[in-house]
Amino acid sequence: MESPLIREARLLDQGIQALADLLGPEWQVTQRPNKSKVFDALLEVRAEGDSTFTQLLVEATQAVPPRFVVERLVPQVQLLREVNHYTNLLVIAPWISSQARELLRQNGIAYLDLTGNVGIRVSRPAIIIHMVGAEKAPRSAPRESSRTTLAGPKAGRLVRLLADVPPPHRATDLHRTSKLSLPYVSRLLDTLEDQLLIRRKGRIITDVDWAQLLRARAQETSLLLNGAYQGFLAPNGVQALLQQIAQLPQTYDGGLAAIDGLSVTGSYAAQRFVQVAVGGQLMLYVASWLNIDDLADELGLLQVTEGADVLLLNEPDLFVRLRAGFVDGVQYVAPSQAALDCLAGPGRMPAEGEALLEFMERHPEQWRVSKNDNERPPAQH
Repeated sequence: MESPLIREARLLDQGIQALADLLGPEWQVTQRPNKSKVFDALLEVRAEGDSTFTQLLVEATQAVPPRFVVERLVPQVQLLREVNHYTNLLVIAPWISSQARELLRQNGIAYLDLTGNVGIRVSRPAIIIHMVGAEKAPRSAPRESSRTTLAGPKAGRLVRLLADVPPPHRATDLHRTSKLSLPYVSRLLDTLEDQLLIRRKGRIITDVDWAQLLRARAQETSLLLNGAYQGFLAPNGVQALLQQIAQLPQTYDGGLAAIDGLSVTGSYAAQRFVQVAVGGQLMLYVASWLNIDDLADELGLLQVTEGADVLLLNEPDLFVRLRAGFVDGVQYVAPSQAALDCLAGPGRMPAEGEALLEFMERHPEQWRVSKNDNERPPAQH
């Protein structure tokens, strides 16, 4: 195992080399003696043959949570500008999230990560670099071992509760409703606070940035994981299939599908509220007590490897059906789940997810629930 000091030194070397490669051979990037005990390096950057140069104080860090930007980097750069207008701050990290990058840009802090996300703007000499790299953290990117991430079904439960139910919240209430362990809930809330997705006063959650929370969750997951779905063709079309689903038995009996074990998500769920495009693949979560092959036979679906217009997805967790509702006899996931799945889906689906988020921001009364509503998890057979 590498020591933290060795990891930081290697990260710094990789970042400086990446900056030099971006600027090209006509620029010089020189590391100068660093008298600061706060920052990791001092770089001098100049074009060859030009006496004008800029200085970059470097913060090399393994993780850049938004809270770190707001509470540590912003005060540092404000103080730096009071002392020297010509010295800039550069953050180097293995990966920087889109939310953290936006905060850095807003505060005039340069950044560079090893996946290719770069934002550097210097007035003298004129340097403007803006590049987009990975939107999701690579598996190789180090994580703080003590931090719980937004990946996995358990995190999905907590995200749905925080998005759908307005604060205030207590960790003990979330633990009780979600059926997750209290230590796990507490660890994930710490992570969300670091990412500025929630705000707390003492032990009480007072504010939830639910739209950004759904986006952050989508960055940590994928709707169409390998092996998590099967593709089919509906011989009579999607609309005819929806009518068939509405006529399925209400209870599980002799291998037939229970109607409440199927729930529409993705594009068709989003199109109940917004119309970015027409059609798309019909995506259906299939509850764990149902057999996908039996269900496909019952509905007359033809399994295909390409060109599917129907996808049957293994339900990753029963909470994807939390507050699902029936329309014309067919169950649809709640808007927050539909938005989350679209954001984590392929093709045009993220655009549909963003459009649905805009609708949800304008019409919270159509999907957010009262704190006094009785919160019960979906039925599990």
